[in-house]
Amino acid sequence: MSRRGWLLFAVMGVIWGLPYLLIKIAVREVPAPMLVEMRTGGAALVLLPLALYRGELRPVLARYKALVAFAVAEMAVPWLFLFDAERKLSSSLSGLLVAAVPLVGTILARATGADRLDRRRLAGVLVGLGGVGALVGFDVGGSDALAAASIAVVAVGYALGPWILSRYLSDLPALGVVAGALTVCALAYLPAIPFSIPTKPLAASVIGSVVGLTLVCTALAFVLFFALIAEAGPVRSTVITYVNPAVAVLLGVSILGEHFGLATAFGFVLIIAGCILATARNAAELPAAPAPSLLVEADPGREAGGAI
Repeated sequence: MSRRGWLLFAVMGVIWGLPYLLIKIAVREVPAPMLVEMRTGGAALVLLPLALYRGELRPVLARYKALVAFAVAEMAVPWLFLFDAERKLSSSLSGLLVAAVPLVGTILARATGADRLDRRRLAGVLVGLGGVGALVGFDVGGSDALAAASIAVVAVGYALGPWILSRYLSDLPALGVVAGALTVCALAYLPAIPFSIPTKPLAASVIGSVVGLTLVCTALAFVLFFALIAEAGPVRSTVITYVNPAVAVLLGVSILGEHFGLATAFGFVLIIAGCILATARNAAELPAAPAPSLLVEADPGREAGGAI
């Protein structure tokens, strides 16, 4: 990979490890529905004019049903559940649990007949789920069990989104799909605004977190990730899946003082090992074509981890 490719990879590793910290700060004062609206609406305002200027939105609108399904699965539902869960869970634990998304993608691929689940991949799924169990068992208290269960909804959404994408939207312009999905999500959450307006002025740290989540971790992230795919290819780009949780943990521990013990480390190692086993390709398999999304491959078993 070129120097430019490594630079893009390093930047994306930070950008998509950062949202968990920003979400943790933002949900202190911003209700989850409002935060979803701010993130999607703000990013849409940035990307939609560019998509219109480049003529990449019109072909996407012709498949509006698939676009709506993708927006719901990849953004509208997962982001709401993730934002709400981080009111109780630490940012680092949330990042580690979401790292199990490729395991869900592998199971989905097998259930839909898109891929087979051989012994190696089955072992990977079991190992990864064991890691999730270790994290939940050691790091989640009884009062937070529902929040941890919410992350399962996030993982399913992040796995289902690219499955929809690969079957119905993968041949469309990337920017048009992203801008269209963000716009659909923002419009869907408009009715929730009157019921989720913060009751007091937002702290500077919360405002900064919302701005960073919207402009850096969403709008800029999509543009940079498209460049990474073009530079390094879709297969290498998926490796970023294993970098983001580590960045989330580092930021959560160093900035927010979150706990990270041996049990957490053990669970994290099991999840990553399971993901590698479950998503590894056989030698006879051909590389998948790039898909216009954060989730770069058409094979649902090898997603890059969702639009964090």
